[in-house]
Amino acid sequence: MAAVSTPWGEARRVEELSIAQRAGERRFASLVQLLETERGERLVRFAYTTGGVARRGPVTLRTRDIERLHAALERTPELRATLLAGDRER
Repeated sequence: MAAVSTPWGEARRVEELSIAQRAGERRFASLVQLLETERGERLVRFAYTTGGVARRGPVTLRTRDIERLHAALERTPELRATLLAGDRER
């Protein structure tokens, strides 16, 4: 996968989930991405996308979107483990 630019340097995308959303006539998606730096540090990025281009926040999820997030995490086991485990690197 293509490199992703972060404040901590370049990272690769390990897993990603997308939640399609709509507000009136506007269509977009919220993304949750598991990234990994060259040194092996894992990062979680929340973003939204319009037209396939990831943009930085704010990211807003409705309660029903959170339910869909939980379902999508079942299909992204590494991202799920990272979000549920918290920061165990310390």
